[in-house]
Amino acid sequence: MISTLPLDTEAPSRILVRVLRNQPDLQGCDDTLPESVLWRAWCELRRRGEEGVDQAFVRSMRQLHLRRSLAATPIPSVDTDPDEHRLVDDPMLAELWKAYKRCICSQRTGPAAQLLRDIEARL
Repeated sequence: MISTLPLDTEAPSRILVRVLRNQPDLQGCDDTLPESVLWRAWCELRRRGEEGVDQAFVRSMRQLHLRRSLAATPIPSVDTDPDEHRLVDDPMLAELWKAYKRCICSQRTGPAAQLLRDIEARL
C-alpha cells in the first residue's frame, strides 16, 4: 500500500525527530491525521533504534490531544491509512493505536485520552 502521508520515511533521523517535536498540522499537513504523521515518524525512528523517541512521541501526542479537546483549531479527523497500526510488532500497542484513531475520528476525546495513557504505559 502506498502511503498518502506527507512524510518521507527515508529522511534523516534528525528530520523525523523534528517532525515528532512539531505539530504536523501546523507544518502543512492539512488533509492527513496529524497523529498518523507522528505515528509514522515514531515507528521509523524506533525501527532505527533512536533514543528518546518514545517521550517525544507521547509529548507531541498529548499536545495534539489537548488541542483537539479544546476544539480551538480545526484539525483533520479523516483517517487516510486505517492499516498503519500494523507498523509495530506489539499486537497490544497496535490495537491501542487503532482504537485511539477510531475515537479521534469520531471526535470522542474522552475515551481517546484514556487510550493515550494506555499507549504511554505500553511504551
